[in-house]
Amino acid sequence: MKKYSLNLSLALLILQVSCVAQQSGINSSDGAYTEDLTLVRPEYESDDSITTEVQPVPVEQKQVLAATNTVNTKVDMVLDSLDKLNQLRRYVDGFTIQIYSGPKREDALGAKAKMVKAIGDELEADIQYTQPKFRVTVGKYFTKLEAQKDLIRLKNYFSNAILIPEKILIK
Repeated sequence: MKKYSLNLSLALLILQVSCVAQQSGINSSDGAYTEDLTLVRPEYESDDSITTEVQPVPVEQKQVLAATNTVNTKVDMVLDSLDKLNQLRRYVDGFTIQIYSGPKREDALGAKAKMVKAIGDELEADIQYTQPKFRVTVGKYFTKLEAQKDLIRLKNYFSNAILIPEKILIK
């Protein structure tokens, strides 16, 4: 029983010591956290008698050497061929927003008129007929990110508006 009471009193003593209120770091009136660390900072003695002289480092003149064994002519030929290939391309992969797809021409014209009335002349709508359906597409975009802003605006008026990939004619 003595061991039990001794262990219990020792545990209570440790508990009381660990629960002692510690000093808060908030000292100022505005509630900002501040703490004085001067007690734990090491102090060093400075020896002013030792002085070091800084000597300027001489700047070496760099020689420009001509490059030898380069592949510039080969790279130029490849770049020229890529340039000619790009000039021949008439289409680029892009995206458009489809606001209507269906078999009725009147519905396609109505969707185009609704888009012009709601959005105005900011966006250009095209009606395309590919047998057996009519499609109304709006805008031509090179990336999905460009089309996202207009797609969100059109979703307010056309809940079935979707972003579809399409070849865009380069002018």
